[in-house]
Order: sequence, then structure tokens, then C-alpha cells
Amino acid sequence: MYDMRLIITIVILLNSLYAQGFLHVQDGEIVEGNGSPILLRGFGLGGWLVPEGYMLHNKAWIEGFESPTEIENQIENLVGPEIAQNFWELYRENYVAQADIDQIAEWGFNHIRVPFHYKQFYNESGVETPIGYAIIDELITWCEPYNMYIILDMHCAPGAQNGGPISDSDGTANLWLEDSNKELTIQIWKEIAEYYSEETLIGGYDLINEPVLPDGVTLDEFRQLYIDITNAIRTVDANHILFIEGNWYGTDFSGLTPPWDDNMSYSFHKYWGETTLETIQQYLSISNTYNVPLWMGESGENSNHWYYEVFKLLEDNNIGWNFWTHKKVEKISSPFSAVISTSYQNLIDYWSGDGSQPSSLYAEAALTIFANSLKIENCIELPGVIASLTDPEYGEVSKPYNHHTIPGIIPAAEYDIGARGISYTDSDYYNNGDGSYNDGWTFRNDGVDIQANEDASGLPYNIGWTDIGEWIGYTIDDVIPGTYNIKIRIAATGSDGIFFTKLNGENLGIVNVPNTGGWHNWQDVEISNIEIDEGQQFFKIQIVQAGFNIERITFISTTASAIEVPIANKFQISDPYPNPFNPIVTVDITLSESGLYSANIIDINGKIISNIFSKFLDKGEHKIKWNGKNFLGESIASGIFFLKFSDNRNSMVKKIILLR
Repeated sequence: MYDMRLIITIVILLNSLYAQGFLHVQDGEIVEGNGSPILLRGFGLGGWLVPEGYMLHNKAWIEGFESPTEIENQIENLVGPEIAQNFWELYRENYVAQADIDQIAEWGFNHIRVPFHYKQFYNESGVETPIGYAIIDELITWCEPYNMYIILDMHCAPGAQNGGPISDSDGTANLWLEDSNKELTIQIWKEIAEYYSEETLIGGYDLINEPVLPDGVTLDEFRQLYIDITNAIRTVDANHILFIEGNWYGTDFSGLTPPWDDNMSYSFHKYWGETTLETIQQYLSISNTYNVPLWMGESGENSNHWYYEVFKLLEDNNIGWNFWTHKKVEKISSPFSAVISTSYQNLIDYWSGDGSQPSSLYAEAALTIFANSLKIENCIELPGVIASLTDPEYGEVSKPYNHHTIPGIIPAAEYDIGARGISYTDSDYYNNGDGSYNDGWTFRNDGVDIQANEDASGLPYNIGWTDIGEWIGYTIDDVIPGTYNIKIRIAATGSDGIFFTKLNGENLGIVNVPNTGGWHNWQDVEISNIEIDEGQQFFKIQIVQAGFNIERITFISTTASAIEVPIANKFQISDPYPNPFNPIVTVDITLSESGLYSANIIDINGKIISNIFSKFLDKGEHKIKWNGKNFLGESIASGIFFLKFSDNRNSMVKKIILLR
């Protein structure tokens, strides 16, 4: 079989032969060196060179742990300057590596935006070359095989371009208030432009990220700084596009028209809000009036359905876009999420005032574990996010999240991947500016509300906060035809809930939900004697009356066995020990019957990462041991996992924590 990544690389290399030269503006469009129009699709490498508080932990922003400088100071206070420097080197090395660029290219994206702090391209001595050049030079070598463009973004300008922590501000946007800060900004951009003036993989310069003018600063002053930066750059570099962001976080272009350079683009940012044409009409009007291209330089922090609608809207109007961001820490809104280890959580608790100060040695180990968790191979992949950005059928075809079978067990949280109305319907499915779209904030990034299951013997996740009119659908490809009983495991604190089920559009029955005595006290309700034909099936649960949680759907053949032995009589499982563990965790099992059994390790994304065994076991006592390695024998980074022990019809799950 051909290596798909190799084929993609060859195709991209062949295409690049016809695209030599600089990305530039021509006849109101962004084009490649040969004049062919290009629709920019890319990722911002947020968090890499500019760490932001909200991206590094799963709590609300901690006061004093928000801006890059505050984060650096907190870490240095814990471990000292030398160890802190070693941590940041490892952090940068793991946050973005060649493997990250390979993956972004494999998804089909053609550019990346690199947010940087001005200090990475400036030092007061003027003797040493600033570290930023070495970082970008290496990045260029990773992007070169794919002809992937790099747009440099001054995310933290001298003095700060807005009053927020994202610009490393002390609360005041001093870039606009002090001439020395303006002069330094101009100097740094001129030096960057001179260094990269002949580098064709540099797609352009995003001059100032998300400016916000303080009171008293005029639009003329706003425009003039952009013009001054442009003039300085053009003395050394006439080749690269200049991307100009509007006031108020890249949304207001008052004072910035008409354009003052032949090779510039207006760059707006779009977060939250509606997904209609009206929301971008002001930018389209500017583009049409002045024949200048647009680029949407940042968007994200929303649901998968919102992503799909917004980026389709942009592409329908020939606007390139860049997603924020390809990787975060313990978040569901990006393609990759790093797991927070127990040791790093202890640091978060200390910084937030909820824990005691750790020793320097402990903090060093915790930071090393955290830095290693950032490697792409150690991160959780969120396939729904990726599909919403890359799958052209996302808004048309419901596709299985995982491989499901009949007979078999389907976790409720593994409903299909697809847009709202295609794979699910939820009453609150994106953030239009009025708040949250997801009550659970775990596992997946749709409107469907998923939460961690508090029943340690159950599946890791369940669907909660059900509402009238909502539904979830499951595509099932592997089907043995026959007669089945369908058991749906639910939990409720009242008896008002009602739902009905459909199979391929045919109603199977209405179910009245009983009071189970708690939101995670699970009980099966059953729909009996359902004839299921061979071929792909689409199973749907429709909420009629709210007020219950759903954990799993089980299809049980009525002909497979006359009597189903209760799981408690078949096997018993001890709690894992030690837990947390390193390097080996053990679970004791007692079997009342001999038979075929399997033990698998599942990550918090529901994916099997290691099969401990699948074999015949005699009745009696046995031990399950896991050494913290995956299928390939590679050591797994710290995190939360689940040990699933099962026979051909029943399973039990135990939560385990690996702490390196």
C-alpha cells in the first residue's frame, strides 16, 4: 500500500514548482508567484511563542497568571531562572515541531500564522541575534516541503497595542502613547523585513495584532503608525504583503482607508456572533470599494457547527482564513488538546490560591511533564473539530464518530460527526455572543452537552442536560441481521422524561423515563423484538420531554443466548492500584465463568491506545497489568485513561491516572 503522506508530499512539491515567487496582491486578490489566485486556509500557532493564561489551564484566568510576562515570572519564582529557561526551551520544542507542520499540511492547509512577542526579535545589546530568527528559520525548513506560507504576526508590540494580557500589557496600551514604543516597533519590523526580504515562504507581515486605541488617540495617529511601519519595511523589502488589522481587536477599519500600499491586505478577526453575510458586509464593502483583498486572520473559540458555517461564509466570498489555534491545553475547541497531569494541576491550584506551594524539585518535574504533554503524539485529537474545518461533506453527510456494531454497545457520547441537523440537534449549539453553547465542556465540541460519568463502573462519558426537541444520531456500518432488544441506559431524578427512537426513519417506540434516584444512577430501559436488516443503519434518539441523562445504547440479539447472566455474576474487578501509577498499574479480576475476554486501555477521547490482551481465561482470579505504553510499545505521557475489561456482551471500566 502506498504511503498517503508521501503521496501528499509529492503532489504538494509538484504544485510548488509552479508557484515560485512571493505571495502578493494583484488585481484585488492574493496570488502566488505565478499569478494564480490562492485562497488562504491556515492555522495560527497560538500559545507557542506567546503563552496565554487561558490556554495553559482549564480554570478561569488566574490573576497574576494571564500575560506572557506574568506567566514567566510565576514559573521563575517557583524553579529559578536556569530551570525556567530549560522549561521554556522544552515547551517551545514540543508545542510546535515538524510533526505539527506535517499534520497541518496533511489536512490540506497552505499557511500558518506565527504570533510572536517583539522581544523575540529584539535585544537591547544588539550583539546577539535575537532568538526569533532561529525559531522562524527552522520553521521554514519544516514548511518548505509543502510550500506552506508563514505569516509573521506581532502579537505583543512594544508597550502593548491593547490593554489586555494577550498583548503582554500592564493594563494600558502604551504603544500608542509613547513615541519610543512606536519607534521600536518600526525598527523591529524593518529588521525582520530586511532579514526575510528574499524568503518566498514568508507569506507576509501581520503588523499589529488586535489594536485597541486608548482614549485620546486619534484615527490619524492610528493610520500614521501603520504608514510609518510600511515605509520602513519598503526601504528593504518590496516583496511581502502587509496585513493591516482594524481597531477594537481587528474589527473596525475607520481611518484605515483608502489603502496606502499596492501590496497590502485588510485583516479582520471574527469571534462569536452570528454567521450571516451581514456580519462581514462592512469588510466586503471596503474590499469592493478599494479593490483590496481581505484575510480573516483569527477565528475560533466556538462550536464545530459555527466553524463550518463561518468558514463556508468566508470562502463563498473569496476570503482566506486562519484558525485559532491548532493546539491548546485541556480544551475541546481545537484539533489537539494536551492533557493536564495531576502534578501540573497542583501547580495551577497553587497559582490560583487553592493549594500549597510545591517544592522547586516537584515544580520542575511537573513542568517537564507538562512540556512533554504538548507533543502532538501525546495530545488528544478531536476529530469533530478537524472535520468541521476540512470535510466538504460536513454539512451534508452524517458520518460515524467510531466504528459501531449490531450486536454491540454504543456509547451515547459517540454520536455521529456532522453539522447540526445532520448528526444531531441541540437547542444551544454555538456562541452567538450571548454566552456558552456547551454545558459539559468535555470530550466533544458540539452543542450536545457531554459530561464525565460519575459512575466509576460505567463508560467515561454520558450525554446530559437534555432538552425538548433535541436528538442524536448514530451510523452503524457493521450489522448482523436479526431480532434485537435495544437497551438504553438512562439516569434521572424525576419521572417526567420521554423520548422515542427511530431506525432508518421508522419509529421503534416511545419510552417513559423512570426516576432512577440520581443523575448517574443508571438503569436500562428496553425496546423489545426489533427486526434489523443487514446493511448500514441510522439509529436516532429524539427527546420529547427533558430531564434525563443517556449513557449507552446496547443491541442484544434475542437468539444469541436464552439467558443473559448478570455482569456481577460473570466477573468482578478491583479498583486499580496504585492509582495514580508509574510505571505499572494492576487490577484484580475474578471470573465466575471461563471464556473469551479482552482488556483495553482507552484514552479520554474514547480511542483504544493499547490492547493488553484478548484471550481465553479460565474462571477464577487473574491480574491485569499495564505498563503505560501504547500499541507500538512507546511510553505514553501522563494523563487520565480508562481500563475496559469485557467479554462478548458486557464490560466494566475503571479510571486510571498515569503520572510520569
